[in-house]
Amino acid sequence: MTGDKKGPGSGKSGAKVVKKTATSESELARRLQKLDAKLDGKTVERREAEKGRPDNAGFAMALRLSTEFVAAILVGAGLGWGVDQLLGIAPWGMIVLLLLGFCAGVLNVLRSAGKISDPRAGASSKQAGDGGSPDTD
Repeated sequence: MTGDKKGPGSGKSGAKVVKKTATSESELARRLQKLDAKLDGKTVERREAEKGRPDNAGFAMALRLSTEFVAAILVGAGLGWGVDQLLGIAPWGMIVLLLLGFCAGVLNVLRSAGKISDPRAGASSKQAGDGGSPDTD
């Protein structure tokens, strides 16, 4: 009964089974086509899901424009307060620089919205030799 033990080396011949690692070209092509089909399906699903989402570009632009406007006013007010404290001319520095900040804020909003062109862009196009903006009749 000593020879009845079955261990890892026991078996028909004791040789290890070698699995086939290389696959044929047709098998690889079939797998590639299957993967392409899955990816196409996922792409269609993703596009369908994106159709239901709202476009937030308008909200983002409104937030950006309002932030630029408020920032310009706050900078004008801060500089006005500083001038008032430095020179002792208490409401005039605040009034003048607050109005200047308001005007700068409006100008920045109009430039960002594309209602007015950037003067630096016009100067660079004139230097390039195209004569600036086209003439309109």
